[in-house]
Amino acid sequence: MVMKVVKKDEFLSWEKRYRANFFNSVVGFKSVALVGTIDKKNQPNLAIVNSAVHFGSDPALMGILIRPSTVPRHTLSNIIERDNFTLNHVHSEIIDPAHQTSAKYLRGQSEFEAVGLTPEYSDVICAPYVSESRIKIGLQFRERLNIRTNHTILMIGEVVEVILPEEIVGEDGFVDLNHCGSVVGSGLDAYLTTEKIKRLSYARPETDLHALKYDR
Repeated sequence: MVMKVVKKDEFLSWEKRYRANFFNSVVGFKSVALVGTIDKKNQPNLAIVNSAVHFGSDPALMGILIRPSTVPRHTLSNIIERDNFTLNHVHSEIIDPAHQTSAKYLRGQSEFEAVGLTPEYSDVICAPYVSESRIKIGLQFRERLNIRTNHTILMIGEVVEVILPEEIVGEDGFVDLNHCGSVVGSGLDAYLTTEKIKRLSYARPETDLHALKYDR
């Protein structure tokens, strides 16, 4: 294997799309989720993201990164208007319509309708879930962080509801995402399945690791 060293002077000279593909993929595999929102006119919106992040469990906080608001960002404005949003896992059977939500649809057009996915509502929040998704998370908006270096926006929400198959939750609370076929992303347009390897015990100094039960 021949190793390549890429320094800043070189990647600053790259064409914009090449540079975006390189850095979006070299960071590693990322979660893929559909973000469901709704505006003040009750128009649902759906957008795919690969930036969903877990910030803590008490309270349970998760967030998404949104690109600079130099152009209309329907997801951003809907979260601000209605104070909640949903995260919906993508599995192999809905990759194509999920990816298609990244197209620049007009403000009044529903991505659900455009790509053939189904909005689903609960009595906890007004933002729509994706009916076809197998793991769905409802969040109440809590905090906005503006990242000054590149003007991206981190929107953080508190989890208020999780909808998932009962059988994928283990005795210790571990959720077996593999059982539902949740996919991961690489770069801006590659989708991959995962393979179970192992779970390991909590690491302590001078204590041997041991394998943990993976399946429920």
